[in-house]
Parts: sequence; structure tokens; C-alpha cells
Amino acid sequence: MKTAFLFPGQGAQTVGMGKDLCEACPQAADIFDRAEAATGLDLKALCFEGPDEELARTDISQPAIFTVSVAVLEAIKAHLGAERFSAFGPAVLAGLSLGEYTALHVAGAMDFETGVKLVARRGELMQAAAGEVPSGMVSVIGLDEARANELCLAAAEGQVLTCANFNCPGQIVLSGHAEACERVAEMAADFGASAAVPLKVAGAFHSELMTSAADRLGEAVDQISFTPLALPVVSNTDATEYTGPGQIKARLLAQLVSPVRWQESMQKLLADGVDRFYEIGPGRVLAGLMRRIHRKADFTCVGSHEAVEKLAPNGPGD
Repeated sequence: MKTAFLFPGQGAQTVGMGKDLCEACPQAADIFDRAEAATGLDLKALCFEGPDEELARTDISQPAIFTVSVAVLEAIKAHLGAERFSAFGPAVLAGLSLGEYTALHVAGAMDFETGVKLVARRGELMQAAAGEVPSGMVSVIGLDEARANELCLAAAEGQVLTCANFNCPGQIVLSGHAEACERVAEMAADFGASAAVPLKVAGAFHSELMTSAADRLGEAVDQISFTPLALPVVSNTDATEYTGPGQIKARLLAQLVSPVRWQESMQKLLADGVDRFYEIGPGRVLAGLMRRIHRKADFTCVGSHEAVEKLAPNGPGD
């Protein structure tokens, strides 16, 4: 079987995530210790105890989710052992928005400390950019890309409003100025949408309103020497695989201001023969999206010690 490991993005966080792993697995606990040393954040307290509103902050949730996802992977390796993990492990990687950074780390493009510091900086800059102007995101249900673009043009009225996430069939997230997002809620039904749901996010991610964050993140990325990838990673920006480390900076910066093409990324993996998917990290967001993309996909969520314990080289419970 051909396996893909998928890593979640912002929104997957939940208070308590990673606690059981750290209690049961020294390797997972070590990841938290290293993340705290690298970032200066009290990630164990934030992840294990919250509160929700603090953990949900963009500058906190991003390094927290990155850390938990890597801790889960280390727990899997410890549970299976090197030889069994080699048989179990992925042929290809992908991650939703923030999760692409996790995928690049796992592929060997950067070490853990570099990755968690870069993700923490990304979260800080996105939080700051969101505070520059009232903005937000709204999930529109029931439209295709062409119709969603028409809705954006109609509701923008001179402001920024753009498609930001193509998550799965019938679900597209729009991003832009707050007033434009409010107009989407009023106009969506006229364009055939069955619903328009405002999202609880700090600002207009994956739109041009994140340009200041992308510019400043570029300064941080310039300090990193990325290394060749040991595994293929599918990029959010165009649903194609990275061909080498020279593409990493441009794609990560483009991702901040361009739409996430998750549906196309998953369709590429399916077309390439991937027949087993694992969501590595907190939550079940990616599983929910896959049900809309390909309902019969062999999909397993691994985000807890209990889920790790159920794994075997030939699949869950084998």
C-alpha cells in the first residue's frame, strides 16, 4: 500500500492535546521540552491546560499544533521501533497551511528547532497583520470555484475579498476585509450558496491582507539553509510536489497570501495511487475534509496515546 501522512493546520487545537502522549512517551515529552526551549513559550501549560481563548491565538496555536504533531510522530516511532516504522511509514507528505511546515520538517528540510521557531514567528506575524485592519474569513457552502469568485467580485465593493481555502467539494473559505465578509453573508444565497458561516479567526489569512506578514517572514526564511527533502511534499499553493529546497521560501511566502488548494492536493495523492492516509496531530479536521473528497478513502486519525497504541505496520490493529 502507498501511504500519505497529513498534518493539520490552525483550528485543530484543543485544550489537553498532547498531555497523554507526554505522560506515556519520553520521546514525545522531549519534543515539548525542545519546543519550549526554542520558543520561550510555556507550551505544556498552554496545550494541557489552556484556556481555550489563549490556545486559539494565532501566535500560540501554530507552534502548539506543530509541536503536538511532531510529538505524535515521535510517539509512533517509539511504539513501532525503527524497523517496523520503516515498513509503516509514508511515501508522501502534505499539510494544511501551517501543516505544510510540519510536512517539510518531517521530510528533512529543516530540523525541529528551526521549524518550531519559524512557525512561532509565522504565527506572530500573522497575528500582527490581522491587527492592522478589521478582517476575517467566512466559509461558503455549496459553490464551485467559478461561482465563489463571482461572489467575491460582487461583495468586495472595492475592498479585499478572495477565495482563501479550497478545502473540499462544496466548501470554499473566503477571506478579506470585515465589511466585505459581512456582505458575503448577506449575498451568498443569491449566488446559490446553502450557507455562509463566519469563522473565528484573527484575520484574513491567505489573502493580500497578509502581505506585511509575508514580507517580514521572508526575512526569517532568509536565515535558514533548507536541506534536500527525503520524502515528497505536496505544496498548498499549486498541489504539486516540491522539486527541491530552492522552492521552499517562495512557496511558503506565497502560501500566506494565496489560496490553499487542499482538495486538489488530496486528489493528486489519490491519482498518484495513495491508498492509505494518516492524519498525524490533533483533531480530525482533515478526516472530515477527506470524507467530502473521497468518502471511501482508508483514513486514520492519530492524535492521542490510545491511537498510537493501536497502530501496527500493516495498518490499524493489524
